[in-house]
Amino acid sequence: MMRLSLQVAVWLVCASAASADIVEFKSPTGNIRCAIYSDPSGASARCDMSSLVPSYTRRPKGCEFDWGSSFAVDTKGKGYLACVSDVVAGPRAVVLRYVQAVSLGGISCVSAETGMTCTNAKGNGFSIAKARQKLY
Repeated sequence: MMRLSLQVAVWLVCASAASADIVEFKSPTGNIRCAIYSDPSGASARCDMSSLVPSYTRRPKGCEFDWGSSFAVDTKGKGYLACVSDVVAGPRAVVLRYVQAVSLGGISCVSAETGMTCTNAKGNGFSIAKARQKLY
């Protein structure tokens, strides 16, 4: 696993101390904004993209909100296209520099020049970049 930046590590300690099991972060370009949430029922990660060439063009079944630019994974299943009516990370999101990772509740996300990848312990998740997104 890659090393965490000091800024992210400090944020994680503060989040744990405040019983807020959430980590908000973004790519160095700011095009990808993410959060990992954890509670007693499990954890999930979600990333939203501001700009992309969509790899997925079918609306998720039953989705009445925004879709196509938000991707998620939980600890139990495969990555999926999220149907959302909010934004995932607020103004306090820290920059996750390239080759750095953050983990919470069994989910890890890694930032790279080629995009963001988030996976659970089963190896399921998503890899996203402006040019291409992949769920697995």
